[in-house]
Amino acid sequence: MARPRVDAVLVQAVIAGALSFAHLHDLAAAAGQDGWKAWAYPISVDLLLVAAWRRLRTDGPSRLAWCWFVIALAASLGANIATAGLLDLDHVPAWLRILVAAWPALAFMGGTLLAHSANRGEQEAPTPPGTEPEPSAVETDRGQVPAKDADEPAAIEAPAPAPLATTNLPVPAALVDHARKVADEHRSRTGTAIDTETLRARLGVPAQLADAVAAQLVRSPREEDR
Repeated sequence: MARPRVDAVLVQAVIAGALSFAHLHDLAAAAGQDGWKAWAYPISVDLLLVAAWRRLRTDGPSRLAWCWFVIALAASLGANIATAGLLDLDHVPAWLRILVAAWPALAFMGGTLLAHSANRGEQEAPTPPGTEPEPSAVETDRGQVPAKDADEPAAIEAPAPAPLATTNLPVPAALVDHARKVADEHRSRTGTAIDTETLRARLGVPAQLADAVAAQLVRSPREEDR
C-alpha cells in the first residue's frame, strides 16, 4: 500500500490561510466587532476573494471580477499589515472602525454582482428567429448581383443584344468546298438540305463560323446549278 505524500503547496496554503484568518479576526475585534462577528469577517473576506478569482477563471478577465478581487485582496493584506505592529489595536482610528463596519454591506454587494451579473457574451441577446438581416446579394446564373428592395418594382430584363452578323466573317475557300461536299452527301443520303447545327457538328467549327459557311453555301451555289 502506497504511503500518502504530503503536498507542500497545500500545507503552505493552509498555514497562510490560517494566519490571514487570525489577522482579520484580530482587526475586526479591535475595531469593535466582538464575539461571533469578529469570526465572520475573515470568512466574508476570503469568500469574496475566492468568488472573484473563480469568476476570473471561468468567465475570463473582466472589470467587475478584477475590481472585487482587488478589494478583497486589499482587505486581507491590510489586516495582515495592520496587525504587524504598525497599528495600535488598543486605539483603532475612527476611519478604520467605519471601514470595518461598512464591510458587510460592501461584501454583500460584491458577492451578488459576481454571482448574478452576466458576462459580455451572455449580455448580447440572440437574434430572434425571422429577423435575420437580408443578404446584400442574391445568387443568379450569372453570379452575384445586389438585391433589390421589396418596394421597388422588378425591372424587366433587357433583351440580349443581337449577335453580330456572321456572314462577314472570312471563310477559307477550302472550308467552303469541304462544307459543300458534306452538304451534298447529306442531301443524297437523307433527301433534305443540311441544317446549320448539323453542318457545325460535321465540320467541328464554332457556331458563328458555321453560320458564315452556311451563308456562303447559299450565296455560292454549285457550278452545275448555275
